Amino acid sequence: MPQYQITDPSTGETLANYASATDAEVANAIAATAAAYQGTVAAERASRAQKIARVAELHLERADELAAIIAQEMGKPIDQSRGEVEFSASIYTYYAEEAVAHLADEEIPNEGGGRAFVRRVGLGVILGIMPWNFPYYQVARFAAPNLILGNTILLKHAEQCPRSAEAIAQIYRDAGFGDSLVNLRATHEQIEDVIADPRVQGVSLTGSERAGAAVAEIAGRHLKKVVLELGGSDVFLVLDTSDLDATVAMAVEARIENSGQACNGSKRIVVLDRYYDEFAEKFVAAMRAVTSGPATETGINIGPLSSTRAAELLGAQVARAVEQGAVLELGTAEPNGAFFAPTVLSGVTSDMDAYTQELFGPAAVLYRVADDAAAIQLANSSPYGLGSVVICEDLDRAVAIGDQLEVGMVFMNGVGLDGPHLPFGGVKRSGFGRELGRYALEEFANKKLFVFAE
Repeated sequence: MPQYQITDPSTGETLANYASATDAEVANAIAATAAAYQGTVAAERASRAQKIARVAELHLERADELAAIIAQEMGKPIDQSRGEVEFSASIYTYYAEEAVAHLADEEIPNEGGGRAFVRRVGLGVILGIMPWNFPYYQVARFAAPNLILGNTILLKHAEQCPRSAEAIAQIYRDAGFGDSLVNLRATHEQIEDVIADPRVQGVSLTGSERAGAAVAEIAGRHLKKVVLELGGSDVFLVLDTSDLDATVAMAVEARIENSGQACNGSKRIVVLDRYYDEFAEKFVAAMRAVTSGPATETGINIGPLSSTRAAELLGAQVARAVEQGAVLELGTAEPNGAFFAPTVLSGVTSDMDAYTQELFGPAAVLYRVADDAAAIQLANSSPYGLGSVVICEDLDRAVAIGDQLEVGMVFMNGVGLDGPHLPFGGVKRSGFGRELGRYALEEFANKKLFVFAE
């Protein structure tokens, strides 16, 4: 049974324990969100959008408090924690301003005569199983489109994020959503019962492959729609650049975002042979210069990983890679508590475990390739297919290469290009479905057809 607990990864100190929900509390939460769904028709979208706008305002009004919570829960440096709160607010603002227009009735030409249109409305209660690495952002991109659509939400947050989950639920209550979003500290066993309940119409999970497979299997048995945003081992392809220093800086930024704990972080740095030696030297030097410290310290690049266990797992992966013949260009396989030094591996081959694994932390793998074809082959050899970065000044060539990548997202000549209006999601073992933008409004919508006799 999961233990909802706050252990500060910067210090290792356990600060609070929270009781898991009782079976009666689970039943009450389902009943409350099911009751809140009644009567949420299309005509009420504008009212819900106004409430979402208030959610955005409350995030900004409480930004310092919210940032301090997740810095303590999962170790995100305080500057970045505040940045996450602000980006989450921008997501709510986007949906408050744009969702009603996106959900306008869609007229369909009707050869049989008479008017026909599709209206997108809610399905009912949607269960959201959220991860620890972006405690506010992940909830924002799931909850905002679904609430405006008319769905109601059961929020099952990560076991190490009970305080941020409570803070989010309080914001929704203060914005006037009542029981349209209910925080639920459910156990794994209880989650199976929640998914099976006929009032629950779908599940959105962001997390590990293992969790995604387990939830999808349960949901499949009960014929429930699922959106899965799982792991990633994104490539950063260096194919054509006149500014290698800027390219190195982007690669480092893409690798150390959130202390390397981002599903769409660039974990495999793939460089054409003619750039490789100079790039590798500069990349290793830049990673060596990355600053770290406790999450409460300002101005640092990375903090601790989310837990000592996370650091130990990453250390074991690095140690195994070296044991199998990889070269440790920088760093160590030995964490210091939850802290893990910036690490760079090279010489990883397809027969090594690290070739197909996701390294969740500030550890990058450098690959040298001869040409575009080899770069594409290496990129697509991963079991994951979330995102990618293509550095190539010939844009036609860049698009042609991106077209051949088995991923859900291709970012051209830049990092950090995501936005509330841009769809996020992947293929292969990175999951399925899309979040953000108008595409998120399609996932848990009843696309109801209206046809009129001529």
